[in-house]
Amino acid sequence: MFGIFKAKKQMILSPADGDVVELSEVPDEVFSQKMAGDGIAILPRSNTFVAPVSGTITKIFSTNHAFSIKTKTGLEVMVHVGLDTVALNGEGFKRLAQEGDKVSVGKPIISADLAFIAEQGKEIITPIVVNHEKALSIESDKVRTIREGDNLLEVSFK
Repeated sequence: MFGIFKAKKQMILSPADGDVVELSEVPDEVFSQKMAGDGIAILPRSNTFVAPVSGTITKIFSTNHAFSIKTKTGLEVMVHVGLDTVALNGEGFKRLAQEGDKVSVGKPIISADLAFIAEQGKEIITPIVVNHEKALSIESDKVRTIREGDNLLEVSFK
């Protein structure tokens, strides 16, 4: 009735080219146990990570290994490039945008030298997790190869 009880939906697009991996398969329990939020991961094939949603960049870690964007609906999306990559102290990462920037889907945020990261013994698997106080469900297609900008997740919330 008048759409009052309809859940709102937000599409999360892929921030890079790669292969989709279930979050439960990420070899880090902070992500696999959904302690940082629910979502999915990708095994990236491209070095540039772009905004998966339009919104405001709320955080880019000082080591440039992860960033968060908050949408107008209050949905927060974090892209964490690799695992334990904070230990690289920013080596292999380049910031392409700044905290506080308003960005559209597809805006480059971080560049990462994936070969260098792997040479340092770090996993390049990249979790994409979402948080929203009224999230109802998060859906994704089966594991697959994905291109930057393809639909990755659909979040439903009130």
